Amino acid sequence: MAEYRRIVESVSPGINVAALVGHNILRAGVIGYEGRTASAEELALMIERLEVSMEAGARGLSSGLIYPPGMYATEQEIHALATAVARQNGIYASHMRSEGRNLLESLSETIRVARSTGVRLQVSHLKTSGKANWHLIETAIEMLESVQCEGIQVAADRYPYTASCTELDVILPVWATEGGREAELHRLRDNQTRARIRQEILESRDPDSWSSITIGSTTRQNCRFRGLLLTEVSAALSLDPIDAALHLIETDQLSTTAFFHGMSEENMWRILSLPWVMLGTDASLRAPWGPLSQDFPHPRAYGSFTLFLKASLEGRTVPVTEAVRKMTSLPAAQFNLEDRGVIRRGAKADIAILDPAHLRAPASYGSPHQLSEGVTELLVNGVVQIQNGTLTGSRGGRWL
Repeated sequence: MAEYRRIVESVSPGINVAALVGHNILRAGVIGYEGRTASAEELALMIERLEVSMEAGARGLSSGLIYPPGMYATEQEIHALATAVARQNGIYASHMRSEGRNLLESLSETIRVARSTGVRLQVSHLKTSGKANWHLIETAIEMLESVQCEGIQVAADRYPYTASCTELDVILPVWATEGGREAELHRLRDNQTRARIRQEILESRDPDSWSSITIGSTTRQNCRFRGLLLTEVSAALSLDPIDAALHLIETDQLSTTAFFHGMSEENMWRILSLPWVMLGTDASLRAPWGPLSQDFPHPRAYGSFTLFLKASLEGRTVPVTEAVRKMTSLPAAQFNLEDRGVIRRGAKADIAILDPAHLRAPASYGSPHQLSEGVTELLVNGVVQIQNGTLTGSRGGRWL
């Protein structure tokens, strides 16, 4: 973390950066991708590395418990790490073990960690995935608001799209991913093991679900499939959808991403209206030029904030003042960023000036690398970075 901070500060970034320690990185660095419980010594080393990273400037811990190797961690492991975070008044942001069928069980685990440690909790990308699970939303909201009534600081974030995005190999059984990249690829290349993987996937997924998957990033050899439905890919390859998916995962060597269209728009707006839910993109930073433009991202990487502001201006969600709060003072307070997210004398001058009449988010699932429009001026720590709608070349971002 100290090295990353030095690099960020040396390049004078265009944005402010507040970093969290990734639980998957901690676990992989100590245990690797083994599907087992951490020993006492291994957990102690993870805690030590977490504390060193926070002393170097990280603001807390983030977990991705739906992904290896985080999925192998016990609740006790997360509790121990969150305890260390709480001691330094940090935040714990959790991408929970499930956002679908087992959403409530996953949320219960996350709440228990927050309740028992007192850590500030951020539920990453609150959603209900899969039509059969849409009805769980009200219970999930009630659970989180009940914890808030206990005095525990809990918030969540969400993007204004009904498709998620992650690696396509998320469809594989948990056991098939154990051991890391080479072990996973070896299983896919072994005919007998691949047949077992195939059967378990078919048993776990609705047959109609294949038509709700759009292919995102791929390697160069499969780039013709970017932006296509998986069913279109399967037709082009003369394969069943499951076999087309396994073909992409193997030939792209696990680098295929996909958009999973499985969320309710009604639930999305319900979540975004909640006073403790802030805007987030759940996307990596990108530019539509240079090396970062070579992938095929979800349009949320470019359009999330613009779409939500536009919806607010059009009266389709919360009032504009509340929409702005969700993008400014709410996240600043939740992540403990002092003197930010508000316009007042003495506060940091991070200010965006918009032209509502020209607010547009042209990024789409078929053509994602497109910048939003409508920002006429932008100041970051008082440095003018956009003037009259044009980048000035100056950069005022800092490590926070």
